[in-house]
Amino acid sequence: MLPPDPGRAVHHGRVDDLQSTPDLIRDDGENGSEPAGGVLFPIVDGRRSTMATGRAVIADAVRAADPEFAAQVLADRDWRGHYLDPYRRLTRLAVTGGRPAGSISADGLASVHRRFVFRTGDRDLPLAEAMAAGLEAGAGRAPALHSAVVTGGLPMTDQQLSVPYQGAVLTGADLDRRLDGWVAAGTTEESFAAAVRAVVANPQWLDLRDLTVVVLGAGAQMGPLEPLVRWGAHVVAVDLPRYDIWRRLIELVRGSRGRMTVPVNRWLPSSAPDDEIAAAAGADLLTRTPELLAWLSTVDGPFTLGNYAYAEGAAHVRATVAVDALTVALTRLRDDVSLAFLATPTDVFAVPQDAVDDAERRYHERTLLRRMGRLGSGGRLLRRNYTELLTLPDGRQVGLNDSLVPQQGPNYALAKRIQRWRAVHERVNGRLVSLNVAPATRTRSVLRTRTLAAAYAGAHRFGIEMFEPATSNVLMAALLVHDLRNPAALANPATPLGHPVELFWQGANHGGLWRNAYAPRSVLGLAVVLGMVRRDT
Repeated sequence: MLPPDPGRAVHHGRVDDLQSTPDLIRDDGENGSEPAGGVLFPIVDGRRSTMATGRAVIADAVRAADPEFAAQVLADRDWRGHYLDPYRRLTRLAVTGGRPAGSISADGLASVHRRFVFRTGDRDLPLAEAMAAGLEAGAGRAPALHSAVVTGGLPMTDQQLSVPYQGAVLTGADLDRRLDGWVAAGTTEESFAAAVRAVVANPQWLDLRDLTVVVLGAGAQMGPLEPLVRWGAHVVAVDLPRYDIWRRLIELVRGSRGRMTVPVNRWLPSSAPDDEIAAAAGADLLTRTPELLAWLSTVDGPFTLGNYAYAEGAAHVRATVAVDALTVALTRLRDDVSLAFLATPTDVFAVPQDAVDDAERRYHERTLLRRMGRLGSGGRLLRRNYTELLTLPDGRQVGLNDSLVPQQGPNYALAKRIQRWRAVHERVNGRLVSLNVAPATRTRSVLRTRTLAAAYAGAHRFGIEMFEPATSNVLMAALLVHDLRNPAALANPATPLGHPVELFWQGANHGGLWRNAYAPRSVLGLAVVLGMVRRDT
């Protein structure tokens, strides 16, 4: 997804005024208000610099594979202006670097956990030490967080997958035709359609009464909470301690077939009214990470730990690191935890050769007007999507799709890369990992920004489909169900991976970015202009 508007901050999937988020670190590497505590960037040369830390983490990740590249990253004093090419090189190196699969991911994650800190009182603790202290404290006294359970009121009935789309609800043959249309348009990979069809063909998979999913960022528009409880799942929900968030989620669950367990700041009787639960519910992921670890460690398993938390700028990295600290500690404590992520399509991916071939075909079929537009811009606009093929160790060729958007900034790129590293590392080491590329979506935060809203409005002119939240939400939840239910899914460690990059392209709904004729950044400005004209009209 494209980022929310620059003047606002999103925390745990919620949109807040910047003025009400005093602990936000500005995304330019300068000090904003010093955060009171919790997961923080380290102090570098006397300040908590996001840019210096971001450079150092990327350099650490690539040093063993390419020491010269690592030195170049560290020497760059304009990381904000130059980070796009290093992230492209980082992705290329993961394919062609010649080191064991997942080694860059492991080195990058080690750097994150070595550098980031958890501040408590006046001390900066290593993440592992802070997590261990949380477990010890939880074992030695009354818990800091209690549980409240909210149960749905609807009986469990036979389910069929229904997807809201452009004012209609698609099921059966209509959904099948829509999947065909998305594949033909290059909007999704064929494996995406195959996964959705597998869920349709196995309606018993949608009886989720046996599944527990921890949803970090429970209030997020792109999170799966609503479809999961509709299908009967037990959701363990984590989000900020805000009454409006929890009142909405409680009402949603009460009208579902599922149930929800929430952290509350005091013991409540099972008969507590919903308003009382909403007033006591929630925990800040950034500042109460150790307490959340102690609380989650007691959840009956097995369960899937899903990362749907989002934040603006540097806070997004902090939230991602907090989730990763939870992940490391929980997976060391217990062996019944699987992982789930949503990847953004606006990143750099190695993609299968048939996607490259499709994009090349579309490029050669472009209209005369667009050919002239490329010539008239001196080659800056309407550039072809792919310029090279890379060779995997097994001899297969892949393309390198660069859909990074400069406006998202290096902190967004780092946060999403940490998630990818964790997914690869755990999958290579035998854990079930559901990671699916989700389409760019018209979330509230995007539509509040005139430029981003215009780009979304104009993107269809270049073959990119922007999805509505209700559509993305159900589709991505269906893919999660597929990954958890289908033993042949690539999420399952029993299914062989030829290379970790397959984890990213399997089931991808990129909205057309991978199979488009044009490199995304070469049409972004045109999409904004066309979208503004459309919106004004």
